[in-house]
Amino acid sequence: MTTNLRSVTDVDRLIHEPARLMIMALLSGVAEVDFLYLLRETGLTKGNLSAHLAKLEQANYIRIEKVFRGKIPNTRISLTPSGREAFEDYRRQLKEIATRI
Repeated sequence: MTTNLRSVTDVDRLIHEPARLMIMALLSGVAEVDFLYLLRETGLTKGNLSAHLAKLEQANYIRIEKVFRGKIPNTRISLTPSGREAFEDYRRQLKEIATRI
């Protein structure tokens, strides 16, 4: 059983953090969202959400685009192809772990 449990440490630690996992899960089902949507859905503070988004962007898991709607700034967030692949790999690993235990 110990051998099976060791695979838990192989999951993507960047995604595995609860707030980032929530962000990635929300983004996996849509083409893109705005910052306020993520703020509302995650319940994180603006600073905390921004910090997690910065880490995901640095890993090239998400794309952050700042645009204007008229004169109103709007921050759009989406998964990159590598972020979508990383999240699918993460999900696949968790399913595999769950079936082996």
